[in-house]
Amino acid sequence: MQELRANHRIRAREVFLVDASGQKRGVMNFNDAMNAARSAGLDLVEVNGNSNPPVCKILDFGKYRYEMDKREREAKRHNLAAKVKEMKFHVNIDPHDYATKMRQTENFLWKGMKVKVVMAFRGREMQHQDLGQALVVTIRDDLKLVAVADANPKLIGRNITMMLNPLPAKKRVRRWTTEKAEGADEDEDSETEVSETAQASPVKTPTPAPSQGSHA
Repeated sequence: MQELRANHRIRAREVFLVDASGQKRGVMNFNDAMNAARSAGLDLVEVNGNSNPPVCKILDFGKYRYEMDKREREAKRHNLAAKVKEMKFHVNIDPHDYATKMRQTENFLWKGMKVKVVMAFRGREMQHQDLGQALVVTIRDDLKLVAVADANPKLIGRNITMMLNPLPAKKRVRRWTTEKAEGADEDEDSETEVSETAQASPVKTPTPAPSQGSHA
């Protein structure tokens, strides 16, 4: 957040003053502007430091700072919501790796990001599309406390894809992560602790497909 200057933290000798009613008072000496703010029982706040002279307004600095913080938080949430993270899975994923990816995916969704789930088929794994479809459905169901799929899984080329949209913040419930995970770096691959709920209800992944060296 940009530095907010008010009262004697304003460095300019002259300012363009806007009074508490929004009326433009024009360019005046800083001390005169400060006296006008004191007379109104308010603060002199720099609202545009890039202009010459800087634009200052007479207002309640505490309320102004609160509104600026609120706008910044809303803008951050909007930027996160616009991000789409991609999580790639394979038919032969083992339970440990599955749980790790669930924690990462849930963390992204908890922050309000969309997640594109990609079930990627390698080589002869294309012969086991039914297992891939089943695993994608399992992923959707295992994340239903934080997200909803915008459509049924689709087979595109050698991938099955599904887009997960986060539920409204008040409706999200953690299963795979703890509160500590929320502050983690969104691109960090390190594992976080599995919640007690997740430990009590271990994931059941579909039966793995034969390895590429086996005969179908």
